[in-house]
Amino acid sequence: MKKLALHWQIIIGLAFGLVYGIVAASNGWGDFTTDWVAPFGIIFMNLLKLIAVPLVLASLITGVASLSDLKKLSRIGGKTIGIYIGTTAVAVTIGLISVNVLQPGDKVPDLMKEKLQETYEADASSRFGSAEKVKNRGPLQAIVDMVPSNFFSSASSNRNMLQVVFAAIFIGIGLIQIPKDKGKPVLDFFEGLNDVVIKLVDLIMLMAPVGVFALIAQTINKVAGNDLAQVLELLGALGYYMVAVILGLLFHAVFTYTGLLKILTKMPLKTFYRGIAPAQLLAFSTSSSGATLPVTMERCEDELGVSEEVSSFVLPLGATINMDGTALYQAVAAVFIAQTLGMDLGIGAQLTIILTAVLASIGTAAVPGAGIIMLVIILEAVGVPTAGIALILGVDRILDMMRTVVNVTGDASVAVIVANSEGQLNIPNK
Repeated sequence: MKKLALHWQIIIGLAFGLVYGIVAASNGWGDFTTDWVAPFGIIFMNLLKLIAVPLVLASLITGVASLSDLKKLSRIGGKTIGIYIGTTAVAVTIGLISVNVLQPGDKVPDLMKEKLQETYEADASSRFGSAEKVKNRGPLQAIVDMVPSNFFSSASSNRNMLQVVFAAIFIGIGLIQIPKDKGKPVLDFFEGLNDVVIKLVDLIMLMAPVGVFALIAQTINKVAGNDLAQVLELLGALGYYMVAVILGLLFHAVFTYTGLLKILTKMPLKTFYRGIAPAQLLAFSTSSSGATLPVTMERCEDELGVSEEVSSFVLPLGATINMDGTALYQAVAAVFIAQTLGMDLGIGAQLTIILTAVLASIGTAAVPGAGIIMLVIILEAVGVPTAGIALILGVDRILDMMRTVVNVTGDASVAVIVANSEGQLNIPNK
């Protein structure tokens, strides 16, 4: 009997999690879900996070060392960063067009505005401290933060992935500079580590359907509690806002990425989306492009034909600086909050949003909810009261799942484009 494809297994787990979550919310099974279902999702997430740092370190060091010269490294790096920044600016622009056309802020009833602010005021306040620390950084602090003073400290947290990326590239450059016979033992070690981690990805993915089931069930449990009617009321009030974000995300994924793939590569779209589907589904359920990174790398190499040399450089970098979905959502959210509060943001303010969102997305951690902290900074940049984030926190988790899918899709698209430009794309015949 033919084994069911991984993406279908994940879809089944996701569907059962959705059904269970709705039934649990309707019958008051919130505590049971937290105690007996959610832990399986946490275990699955922890396993993915466990191998993220070793994978980035091993694959990036071997990838950079295999480039053999610094000119090739700078060429691939320049292409990658240029495309990432360009697509992020396009994403923010699409978000602004969507929110200005639909005007979702004008459609929230006054009583619901007050209720939302009261309900999520405490949660909103807790984000301000983190945002204040980021806001008070100097103009070059992002570069300072990228260079670790202690590698082991950096490797101890997935939030420091950009530092791990820097250290890996730095070590890879060092390996290029020394005689091959001297560097071979070090390179052999990291190649072996990379092979082990890839095998661990296969083992972890055996748990994917169960992990996705638990994650979706707990997400609904957190949003709904034991009152499903509360969710329906929230979705009704913020429906237009969610539509504005989702339409923007869909447009960016379907037209921007698809357009770039069609113009710059010969990759069949069916092959691309079928190959990357398990990573997209994992991104949706985990809301973390960092946790999804091991699967994204495996799918790009095995199913899309991206060389290990390119994927090991482009994808870890993308997981840390390419946040198109997050940047688009921040643009929509900032204007929505301004509209809801009766404020009019002119062209100058919206250009400021584009610039701030692009820069903020580069430093956003690849973990759930990090986009909210950067949103506070964007709101302050255009003079919108930061307390307004209380209006959107109720549905943030749902939108976080969707924008993470766009982030991961963008990473994979750029990997395919860069690999094709370097003659390192072997499109599978499927």
